[in-house]
Amino acid sequence: MDDRKLHPETLLAHEGRERGRIGGTVNTPVYRASTLLFPSVESLQAQNGTLNTYGRHGNPTTRSLESALAELEGAYGAMLTPSGLSALTTALLATLKPGDHLLMTDSVYDPTRAFCDETLKRFGIETSYYDPLIGEGIAALIRPNTRVVFLESPGSLTFEVQDVPAIAAVAHAHGALVMLDNTWGTPVHFPSFKHGVDISIHAATKYIVGHSDVLMGVILTTEALFPQVRGFYKQLGLSVSADDAYLALRGLRTLSTRLERHQRNAEKIAQWLAEQPEVERILYPALPDAPGHAQWKRDFSGACGLFGVVFKALPEQAMRAMLDGMQLFGMGFSWGGFESLILLTNPSAHRSATTWKAEGPLVRLHIGLEHPDDLIADLEDGFRRLRAACR
Repeated sequence: MDDRKLHPETLLAHEGRERGRIGGTVNTPVYRASTLLFPSVESLQAQNGTLNTYGRHGNPTTRSLESALAELEGAYGAMLTPSGLSALTTALLATLKPGDHLLMTDSVYDPTRAFCDETLKRFGIETSYYDPLIGEGIAALIRPNTRVVFLESPGSLTFEVQDVPAIAAVAHAHGALVMLDNTWGTPVHFPSFKHGVDISIHAATKYIVGHSDVLMGVILTTEALFPQVRGFYKQLGLSVSADDAYLALRGLRTLSTRLERHQRNAEKIAQWLAEQPEVERILYPALPDAPGHAQWKRDFSGACGLFGVVFKALPEQAMRAMLDGMQLFGMGFSWGGFESLILLTNPSAHRSATTWKAEGPLVRLHIGLEHPDDLIADLEDGFRRLRAACR
């Protein structure tokens, strides 16, 4: 591409394509290769230490995906990992050492919390959890040995929208790095590096792949951090298959179109849910009356299909009756695919710096690409079962 400033939709269609080098195909083919051969000792030695010596280090298919993602989010470089969690753990281990202090948002993805509390602790790295809504007040928690401040915005269960620019400014003033789980925002809707992030992480399993058939993570970094993180990544021996990278590239091409439909469906269904007498509040930052809306509107260009529904106090058997009979909403722990999902959650079990305050249960919904009227009809049936169980 030339130096023209292109919109994300155009970048999604054109970046990461090797048309000039692989015969003009529209899509980068699947390169399955473990061994790369060299015609001479001189050529082998010339490549030693680069990313072009062994299949584990990448191939045209994986590099196409990495370059497209880096360009889309404004990063210097990208690294593909076998899962979103492996991207998180790799980035943390690449930037922390024994004796360091990590500030971690209290709304973080629970497996990340487990990694901090168990593995990082075993390695002599201390983790302190903070209120995700702390903003510039995080200055009071930073210590001389605080190396990383980790954010997840919005939180994937309780959807707090963090003030990323304010937290980043404070962290950088104290010499700390800023790391963000940007899976909800996606590279399309939250250009993290423009907001002060040093390392952005995605569970590409979710919206980037978009079809619930690949597990993958992505680490994106600034130029200053790329050699350090890439070097550690290489030492761990991480890689993804060319087949999975191909599927992720195919999903990436339609990301903006899918997100638009996810958001439109989610807004309609969230507004319908807000009218149900059993619902206390909706946790979807894209709604004008939702918590965090002003922050979301300032920093994000759009939303996805994931949000929470806080119910009023209800008997557990009533919630079970509602969820057990859903026809279109599957019950599962992932999200970001074309299908709608529903999940009963308990955020209070995963808090230490804050308290989750809600009298009733929290249900997380991922709104897929189905017709919203059909999804609402499925939810209506669920509410009928819920009400019958309450009698």
